[in-house]
Amino acid sequence: MKLAIAGGTGTVGAHVVDVAHERGHEVVVLSRSAGVDLVDGSGLSAALSGVDAVIDVASTQTVSAKESTAFFDAVTGNLLAAEFEAGVGHHLALSIVGIDKAPHAYYAGKVKQERIIHAGTVPWTILRATQFHEFAGQIRSQMSFGPVSIIPKMVSQPIAAREVAERLIDLAEKSPAGRVADLGGPREERMAEMVRGYARTIGARGLVLELPIPGAYGRAMRDGTLVTTTDSDHGRQTFGQWLAAREQ
Repeated sequence: MKLAIAGGTGTVGAHVVDVAHERGHEVVVLSRSAGVDLVDGSGLSAALSGVDAVIDVASTQTVSAKESTAFFDAVTGNLLAAEFEAGVGHHLALSIVGIDKAPHAYYAGKVKQERIIHAGTVPWTILRATQFHEFAGQIRSQMSFGPVSIIPKMVSQPIAAREVAERLIDLAEKSPAGRVADLGGPREERMAEMVRGYARTIGARGLVLELPIPGAYGRAMRDGTLVTTTDSDHGRQTFGQWLAAREQ
């Protein structure tokens, strides 16, 4: 198959590209370095020539609902329009567990993304997953002020990005399936403890403070909205195992 990966240089996207290559697929990475701008759509038509399926794992770093919605509105609309023009038969998007119950901040954009896909003319599959193990390091970097890291009180169910990538390629190799079973990690974790564990692994010192975020967005982080339910699928590698692998 010929697969196009939007966001193929990101945390999960790089794994998606690797897994696709390992399985013998031809891969096109949709990125600015390859002459493709997902936000304004330039270069997309040419890049999608002969593509069988598009896997969209593109993201943006913002907590603004307005900015997130604008990004996913533009990117998803441009991808679907170019896919229809090129005759692509499958649009596969990675989304986030629980966003319909917490359509705030960054998640507002993901809700918009799903709505556009539902209303589009390209056959589709949506996989919702929980946060990746790498999120602990990302949030620590974003929320550290000198020796202090202020981490939101949050229940997470982290999963290996590699396992998400494997599931995405599994789905790309099949026919469009609509909304498929959610995918989460093997166990629930407190984000503050994840950050502490990550800091120990990289030899970083400092204080990690856990504070609740006010409002509906913060409540969703704390009450289990963003973790899977009993009818979901689960990965194998725990966060602790992922940390141990980094030390080897």
